[in-house]
Amino acid sequence: MAMSLSIMLSVADPVGATSISDLEKQKQELEEKKKEADAKKKEEQQRYNNASGKADAIQSDVDAVAEEIEEIDAALVETIASVEMIEEEIEEKEEQIEETKADLEQAKIVERNQYEAMKLRIQFMYERGNSSYLELLLASESMAEMLNKTEYVEKLYEYDRKLLADYQAAREEVEALQEKLEEEMDELEAQQHELMEEKASLEIILNEKKSTYDNYEAQLAKARQEAAIYKANIKRQNDEIKKLEAQAASKQSEIEEAKRAEEEARKAQELALQREAEERERREKESSGTSSSDTSEKSSSDSSSSSGSSSGGGYASASSYSGSGSKGQQIANYACQYIGNPYVPGGTSLTEGADCSGFVWRVYKDFGYNLPRTSYSLRSTGTGVSYSEARPGDIVCYAGHVGIYIGNGQIVHASTQRTGIKITTATYKEILAVRRIV
Repeated sequence: MAMSLSIMLSVADPVGATSISDLEKQKQELEEKKKEADAKKKEEQQRYNNASGKADAIQSDVDAVAEEIEEIDAALVETIASVEMIEEEIEEKEEQIEETKADLEQAKIVERNQYEAMKLRIQFMYERGNSSYLELLLASESMAEMLNKTEYVEKLYEYDRKLLADYQAAREEVEALQEKLEEEMDELEAQQHELMEEKASLEIILNEKKSTYDNYEAQLAKARQEAAIYKANIKRQNDEIKKLEAQAASKQSEIEEAKRAEEEARKAQELALQREAEERERREKESSGTSSSDTSEKSSSDSSSSSGSSSGGGYASASSYSGSGSKGQQIANYACQYIGNPYVPGGTSLTEGADCSGFVWRVYKDFGYNLPRTSYSLRSTGTGVSYSEARPGDIVCYAGHVGIYIGNGQIVHASTQRTGIKITTATYKEILAVRRIV
């Protein structure tokens, strides 16, 4: 009897209750560590998003300043060219003014000489009075000669008057030209001044923009360095999470194996008890002549009791997330309807074709949600959750890519032009964020 009880006890506890408890405790510790790793990853992810967003914002400022610098530089080049052209025009105008001044002086000299000559002739003729005029007429041998002389004198007067008038007109024309050239010269000099001021102002602005650009470049380099550090931390946390998941899965396998061994030991124990009962019954029957029916009843009762014990000691399997009626599950199911449809860069059509963010944007829009259109913007929409907490309908974000989580560690997404919309394992590439919209 003692020997069978020893055998029974050794069979009943091949692994030991403490061993299973230790395994479950170790698994619990691993799960706690995984939660801590998820929390750290979430924190690093937020830092990365902030640094990445800051870098993008700075990059936008850098691009804007660079564009402004190009515009200002182009304007400065144009202004410098205009200044040079104005300077050349000023030189030409100065030469023209000098030539005009010389022409004006010459015209004045000719006018003055002609005027003096005409004055002398008029003075000579009129100083002698009418007698001189009469002598001229009386000296004529005929009336025709006298008339010719009279006509000559009148023509001479008319010629002098016309010549003087022409010289006066020429002088006035030269004076007008000089005045016009001087006005144009003033305009050029004013324009030159304005252009020089504009050039100086543009140079100041350009230097300021270049200084700002250099500052932005330094800020951008710093932000990118921070983002790289956070990205490395996220990768390290991802590796830690995967490691903890693998260890937890291994512990779960050990627990299940221990439970199977315990179940087998329990069954062996029941079998040993049954055999011992039968052996005891047989011995009692032989010694006391007890009826076989009573023994059979007892055996049956013991067997039934053992069976009941066996039924009550089993383990139920873990239930999986159903959520078939949840909005997130509905969104995931709806998205899966379009598997096989094409990937089109920039597209937002679920039937004609969409890119990754266009696919997510359109699916959610059909449910009344207005999400950002780019994969980067989707990384900050909704509420952030850890991957271990992901539910169907959540948005899984990667570097330059997004998909919709459908459960069981899978996403549906617009993948590539070659593969179109399809289902892929969620961890096929490094996850940057999981965002919950519903």
